[in-house]
Amino acid sequence: MLVLPRLHRRGLLALGVALAAEAGWAFPARADAAKRAAGAGAALPLEPVAEGVHVFRAPYELIAPSNDGAIANMTLIVGDEAAAVIDTGNSCHAGARMLAAVRATTDKPLRYVINTHMHPDHTLGNAAFAGEGVRFVAHHKMPRALSLRAETYLAQVERLLGAEAEGTRIVLPDLLVEDRLTLDLGARPLELRAHPTAHTDNDLTVFDVVSGTWVMGDLLFVGHIPTLDGSLQGWLALLDVLAGTPAARAVPGHGPASTPWPQVSEAERRYLAALQRDMRRLLEEGGAMSEAPAHAVVSERGDWALFDEFNARNAIAAYHELEWE
Repeated sequence: MLVLPRLHRRGLLALGVALAAEAGWAFPARADAAKRAAGAGAALPLEPVAEGVHVFRAPYELIAPSNDGAIANMTLIVGDEAAAVIDTGNSCHAGARMLAAVRATTDKPLRYVINTHMHPDHTLGNAAFAGEGVRFVAHHKMPRALSLRAETYLAQVERLLGAEAEGTRIVLPDLLVEDRLTLDLGARPLELRAHPTAHTDNDLTVFDVVSGTWVMGDLLFVGHIPTLDGSLQGWLALLDVLAGTPAARAVPGHGPASTPWPQVSEAERRYLAALQRDMRRLLEEGGAMSEAPAHAVVSERGDWALFDEFNARNAIAAYHELEWE
């Protein structure tokens, strides 16, 4: 494991990107800070959604001291021999609260921490889980994507959480998924799938074969407005493919702990299709990118949490993508 200071310089990050792509190394801060964070705060509440599957349902909120950065759903799956955690929150403190929830739920050893993509609300809690015997797993494109934004993500956490950001650092995966990979927790196989560019360019889903539970990460938003950081057209195309795959239930990256699949994806698809339609119309009319937020899916403002915080960004991203059609 490569160890660098938590706030890297750009030169070190450039070196780290190259190294991480080959070795999946981490960039941690002091271990004592992570240990202190791990000992603080109450365990996150977990909802059982199937036998051996437990989910923390995150609030529809932006990162703030009041939520410790626990603003994305996190999942614990327990097999006969070991356990796995999927996504870890936006700070070491959030990850530590999830770790406390794991310990309160099972005495099985934690074998895997799986990140569904590189966004900070799903990865920056990794530091709380770093230790002997734990492997970090993600899409093969995730190390580079997360490394390129490391400084921005860490600076944001320090600015918004203050002292609660202590121990937060970048921990990159050491096990990468090129296409598909099956992990065994002991009579409990997890099927991991790396997807083409959609929400991001490094989206990964986890299917629990025993319960039929599909942990979707941010390929699925329910109630919380979808956020676009990859390809609008790729996301719409992927949703069509995913909808043809049966599952007993889905766990969204943001939304209820458990939702019916595939019908739960209809609202998200409607929003993304409307965003595509509205931005194409604006482009056909010769409208400028600066006009995009005012024309994007305004009819759905009341249907989504955090609409005003993210819809304008989605509009700009969609306009930029579609102008090159």
